[in-house]
Amino acid sequence: MITLVLGGNKSGKSDFALDLLAQASGPTLFVATGKARDMEFREQIRKHRKSRTPYIEVAEVAEDLPHTLQKAKLTFPAVLVDSLDYWLFSCREAGCEPEKVEEFIAVLNNWGSTDLILVSCETGLGPLPAGSQVRAFVRSLGALNQAVAVQADQAFLVAAGLPLTLKQG
Repeated sequence: MITLVLGGNKSGKSDFALDLLAQASGPTLFVATGKARDMEFREQIRKHRKSRTPYIEVAEVAEDLPHTLQKAKLTFPAVLVDSLDYWLFSCREAGCEPEKVEEFIAVLNNWGSTDLILVSCETGLGPLPAGSQVRAFVRSLGALNQAVAVQADQAFLVAAGLPLTLKQG
């Protein structure tokens, strides 16, 4: 089953996704896509690591999320990816966004029975950014979120720590 968890920055989406992952039986995998590019983000990653339960295996990826997921579904009954926006940013920065997004959607199309929880920032809740590069990223992320939502069995929007059901079953 594929679950999409959307929300704004510091909305509680990651905590909600971790709660979903905790419901799984057997070994679980947390796939981290964020890379520390400044001290503030480095501290945020440190806090996330410290708050996670120690029995969750962690994999850190940049652009190669599709391959990581293909391998993970053979071993783990539940996988959490946090988050698609950082992954998309890495793909864009590496110049491989279109092919990696296509590859990722193909993986979702053939996912199977492993529980997959995907976290992403919702892009449509704020003003349109003035800069063309940021606008292009927001549009790409919005398109990715929509494509994932089509594949998802369930989807939630988390606001102020409260999950709102967007799609169920």
